[in-house]
Amino acid sequence: MKVIIPAAGIGKRLRPHTYSAPKALLHVAGKPMLGHILDIVRGLKPSEVILVVGFLGEQIVRYVSRNYKFKCKFIRQEELKGLGYALSMAVPEMDDREPVLIILGDTIFEADLLPVIGGKYDALGVKRVEDPRRFGIVEMKGSFVKKLVEKPERPSSNLAVVGVYFIRNTGLFKQSLNRIVAQRIITKNEYQLTDALQWMIDQKARFRTFNVTGWYDCGKPETLLQTNRELLAKANRSSKVKGSLVIPPVFVSRTAQVENCVLGPYVSVADSAVIKNSVVQDSIVSSGARVESSVLESSLIGNNAWVRGAVGRINLGDFSEIESL
Repeated sequence: MKVIIPAAGIGKRLRPHTYSAPKALLHVAGKPMLGHILDIVRGLKPSEVILVVGFLGEQIVRYVSRNYKFKCKFIRQEELKGLGYALSMAVPEMDDREPVLIILGDTIFEADLLPVIGGKYDALGVKRVEDPRRFGIVEMKGSFVKKLVEKPERPSSNLAVVGVYFIRNTGLFKQSLNRIVAQRIITKNEYQLTDALQWMIDQKARFRTFNVTGWYDCGKPETLLQTNRELLAKANRSSKVKGSLVIPPVFVSRTAQVENCVLGPYVSVADSAVIKNSVVQDSIVSSGARVESSVLESSLIGNNAWVRGAVGRINLGDFSEIESL
């Protein structure tokens, strides 16, 4: 089985952080969001992992090469034309004789994938949601998918497709991706994966669904912090820091420095960060950041950013500085 991870999105809603880092590498609950995905992939023992990268993609290449040993290939996507287009770029790397698992590069999830991979049908990861208009949704007929609709204005189902897809019929999938691009089949101004999958269903491909028990949104600052809270609590993260008070759940990297602080609950401190004489709760302090004499809550501090004497909520991008005297 090959695993394909589209990770070329620029993450506009997460600026200023995504001006200088790919969305998939933003830190949450102890590691980049892509790290959470690749840790799941590693356990599946794929024959190859293919990552479709774009803006600042060299950072993803560097991160994966340094931290993971499986066979990996990187494809550069220059134009953002939708998920269907991104996956079409990986068609030459797909083998008709080998199934494909697709995981979106910003989709942190929990699901039992082994029965899915061992099954004989194509399959879509799904979860029931309150507002289906934000997602691609599934209509069922018995045990199989009848129809897929991308972000419907009047949803006929609340069963959302959540960004995990297993394709056993790889030959037909390749044909479908090539078809939507060659024939310029565009929905909502993009080449949609849902259109490619619907054509497969129309050609009598049989898709089942599987339940994604945990699905964590990382698309906006507030949802990134919410995901940080949920993942820290689920992992029961608790770091001990000499000379500081830690209120779990908290993650502190072994290479971070924390002196005379109160941390937590719900704080994640990345590699080489420094926090001194501060109170920090419900926040993410990214790699190489420095926080001094501050009281922070619900804050995102970017890589190598510097905060001194600040109070309240801060959303500070990489290599930025803020000081209040």
